[in-house]
Amino acid sequence: QVQLVESGGGLVQAGGSLRLSCAASRSIFSFNAMDWYRQAPGKQRELVARINSGSTTTYADSVKGRFTISRDNDKNTVYLQMNRLKPEDTAVYYCHTRGLLNDYWGQGTQVTVSS
Repeated sequence: QVQLVESGGGLVQAGGSLRLSCAASRSIFSFNAMDWYRQAPGKQRELVARINSGSTTTYADSVKGRFTISRDNDKNTVYLQMNRLKPEDTAVYYCHTRGLLNDYWGQGTQVTVSS
């Protein structure tokens, strides 16, 4: 079991930056990957970025070059640095990981980008 708590969302103008944090209730070292997903109103939840235990990262095409995912195993925290934000980045952002039997999700944090 692990609890994930996101923070750092908010309202920002287009072109601005935000850093999201995902704090885990226990060590994240044992998880193969930590993810950030997002869900915009009326749309399906989509994978935004993933970082695996070896710190290899993957990104959705829509955020490549603008977003950076990182992890601090000592702090049990995963980050998503979001730069050059666009109105289409507006969504609820969720932290996710998968254990042996279960998927774990945070409660989400709202990101709103105004034009």
